[in-house]
Amino acid sequence: MRKVTTIFWPVLAGIVFLLLWQLQVFHFLLHIQIRQLPLPSAMIETLIDNWQTLLLYSMYTLAEATLGMLIGSAIGFLLAVIATVFPKWGYGGLIFVTALNAVPIIALAPIMNLWFGDGLGSRAAVVTITTMAAMALNAYRGLNDLKPYALDLMKSYAANESVVFRCLRLPNCLPNVITALKINTTASMIGAIVSEFFYSSRGLGYMLSNSVKIAKMSMGWACIILSAILGILLYSIVRLIEKHAIKWHVSQRI
Repeated sequence: MRKVTTIFWPVLAGIVFLLLWQLQVFHFLLHIQIRQLPLPSAMIETLIDNWQTLLLYSMYTLAEATLGMLIGSAIGFLLAVIATVFPKWGYGGLIFVTALNAVPIIALAPIMNLWFGDGLGSRAAVVTITTMAAMALNAYRGLNDLKPYALDLMKSYAANESVVFRCLRLPNCLPNVITALKINTTASMIGAIVSEFFYSSRGLGYMLSNSVKIAKMSMGWACIILSAILGILLYSIVRLIEKHAIKWHVSQRI
């Protein structure tokens, strides 16, 4: 009963929101024209009429986001491990990644396009850069934020550093890694779509940019809807992995 109630109210709120939108209540309150904010029915019609092209472009953007997120997360985790094993040398890498993450995507995208050309690689490179920091910082915290009694217990068993790393640091790090992946699901979609605004011939970002330029707002909003769906899909996959990877964690007992 509790699960049904938890699902019922968000669904009801969504239906009411769409109904008010369709009845142009928001247009009246915010003084917005229909050409500026198309009705949900127009967006659905656009999705149906252009489903093949939108599906193809969605898969292209999803490939960029997924590939970049996996590479960026792997590099970020590797940097966290290096910073843990070699703190004197590796911690500087975390500072560098954090500084790199502060660079705006709109500044990175043109540079990556010049380096890798008009292909999937340039967008994946942008996503890689935007997802490294979250993984590096979260994984580093998980690898080093150990309970003192757990570390003392391992030392009492005369465990060497490799055993401590494998049996204590890595399991302790898993919840932080999952958290970083959740953050990166949204960051990867943002990075992929924004990078497609520059020198691209495919993808939801490319279609969104072109649709806005020629005032096809229903198509632009259709791209936004699909982007949100892809982000939710990536997040749901990570959430599914979380349920199986860290069953023992307190967060999974609620």
